[in-house]
Amino acid sequence: MGILLLRKIRSCHYYHRRHRHRHHHHLIFFVFLILHTAVKVKSSTLNYTIYREVSSLRLERIQRHLDKINKPPILTIQSPDGDIIDCVHKRKQPALDHPLLKNHKIQKVAPKVPKGMNVKKRGTTMEDVVSGGAWQMWHQNGTRCPKGTVPIRRSTVHDVLRAKSLYEFGKKKRSMAMSLSRRRIDAPDVVSGNGHEHAIAYTGSSQEVYGAKATINVWDPSIQVVNEFSLSQIWILSGSFDGSDLNSIEAGWQVSPELYGDSRPRLFTYWTSDSYQATGCYNLLCSGFVQTNSRIAIGASISPISSLDSNQYDITILIWKDPKVGNWWMSFGDSTLVGYWPAELFTHLAQHATMVEWGGEVVNTRVTGQHTSTQMGSGHFAEDGFGKASYFRNLEIVDTDNSLSSVHEISTLAENTNCYDIKSSYSNDWGTYFYYGGPGNNPQCP
Repeated sequence: MGILLLRKIRSCHYYHRRHRHRHHHHLIFFVFLILHTAVKVKSSTLNYTIYREVSSLRLERIQRHLDKINKPPILTIQSPDGDIIDCVHKRKQPALDHPLLKNHKIQKVAPKVPKGMNVKKRGTTMEDVVSGGAWQMWHQNGTRCPKGTVPIRRSTVHDVLRAKSLYEFGKKKRSMAMSLSRRRIDAPDVVSGNGHEHAIAYTGSSQEVYGAKATINVWDPSIQVVNEFSLSQIWILSGSFDGSDLNSIEAGWQVSPELYGDSRPRLFTYWTSDSYQATGCYNLLCSGFVQTNSRIAIGASISPISSLDSNQYDITILIWKDPKVGNWWMSFGDSTLVGYWPAELFTHLAQHATMVEWGGEVVNTRVTGQHTSTQMGSGHFAEDGFGKASYFRNLEIVDTDNSLSSVHEISTLAENTNCYDIKSSYSNDWGTYFYYGGPGNNPQCP
């Protein structure tokens, strides 16, 4: 269900106070004209209801922020799922507002694609769907953004009000950064007990890495409460895991009712250059990521999606450092360029990455005192296999000479295997792959 926004103007109030002072009577009126715009936010999504009033001052701040990130469109497309997609001139997109990109010129020379970009398939990939029609919901009415523009999902007041604050809108929670300070040197950036739980595969932390690729099975895991999420993604990492200078580039799909206002799986990106403290954001909700593609809207919902013991759909994502210019590019499928993170945004990643992670993450708020029932992946454990459990397949990394190669040595980690687990393997068709996920709360995961 949607968010109901009600505006109510309170009547003006006049206050007066009568004072006496010895033999003189002074009647002093203090006239206060109080005009207060109250926004009552009701969200019955996932049986989670919030009522709160928002001052007109805060609404003004929110609107100023939205005016910065929602650029004037050349064309607007209404998506069947309720999204509004704005076709914005590529030179007017939010990325170029970043202070480090004031003199940045959008890269026109095609990046040097890594050698060995061939993927063997099983099931139906989104590339097949793209060639046959829509794969994002906003494509379904047949309208496309004109050449020279990029599609951007419009942010609304509702979107911002679901966040804890305007500052936190579009950002990963700071608990993620806090957990990094307690991270072991040889383990990925996850620590149990901080509200985030994972089932991931990862490379060693001592090698130079210039990119990573995977094909990711797409599902629609159920979410227990609005401020929890479930995602499946690739992390490209470099920097200090016990300090404030971790650099991360991330992409995949996620279900996040707080961020998007629904429970649909959506393509997403993320970046940070300071351990999720002040820099970076999801998608195009701040300046940074430069989009070049006119058909793919980051943050838009993915359709169709996999179903139990039936058709399986997956997306292929490659992130790599262009050896010619140095920017970190993202491609979809085998050849569709989406855009890039300029090298200027980063410190350590301006050189190379030192670790890659693939896998799932959920937020466990324990709102009822028990483990969340928010699902990871398909909601099935890894041992249920194809058609039931979600998978990552054809895990690859980009090496120093810009060549893709299958990952042969990976480690896996899941904090609580009674809630979510992971099992990796290797085959000729799928290369290095793994099944992962779980239902969350169950008799063994109270």
